[in-house]
Amino acid sequence: MRISTIILIACIVIGFAFLCTLGFWQVQRLAWKEALIARVEANRTSDPIAFDAMADRLKAGKDIEYRPVRVAGSFLHEYEAHFFVTQNGRPGYHVYTPLRRDNGQIVFVNRGFVPIDLKDPSARPGGQIEGRQEIAGLARTAPPAKPNSFVPNNDLAKNIYYWKSLNQMLGQMPDKGGNAALFFVDAGPNTVPGGWPQGGATRISFPNSHLQYAATWFGLALTLLGVGGFFLRARAKAHKNKQLQSA
Repeated sequence: MRISTIILIACIVIGFAFLCTLGFWQVQRLAWKEALIARVEANRTSDPIAFDAMADRLKAGKDIEYRPVRVAGSFLHEYEAHFFVTQNGRPGYHVYTPLRRDNGQIVFVNRGFVPIDLKDPSARPGGQIEGRQEIAGLARTAPPAKPNSFVPNNDLAKNIYYWKSLNQMLGQMPDKGGNAALFFVDAGPNTVPGGWPQGGATRISFPNSHLQYAATWFGLALTLLGVGGFFLRARAKAHKNKQLQSA
């Protein structure tokens, strides 16, 4: 067997193995995504948990993500934080506003979406509601660090967040939040005067195309095997004919 043929076979085998590896990785991702969707749905439709009980649950290391919760208090609008998002193809911000509970504890509430031109609170005065409010929403854990190096650093000078750093949000307050809750609350749909922020902005549906991706990679692997085999067979046949002609 010629060296060129050996090299070609090796390339086909390596390529086939690589494509199959990608296919199996997508199968694993499919299982992970299905488990995530099932967990979110189970949590989201579970019975509401009292706020203090939710905090105890988090402290005990139990899952609180997307669990219904209620909290009451007064908003401190002057310390709201703006988390950059794209919602339905429209760039804007989720408005995270500290809520001071009756016991003085601070809880950052994701009040919902505003478009870029409404980032400044003065552009939406009707939504800066005063007095004691009762918020029904979903508990969300605070990420301990930036997800990855591709995510920009938060621009605190412009009050633009690219990842939800609870510590940095609290750090913008005079007493750094004092006795603050260690998780967020995403507010549900609301009827805020003026319509902004638009509550109920929590993402609870996740794209799940891993089965199609897996089929694509496995299909490419089989295609490579078929094309490679056909080429090797044609190459061997041509070589044999050449030997017969020279005999």
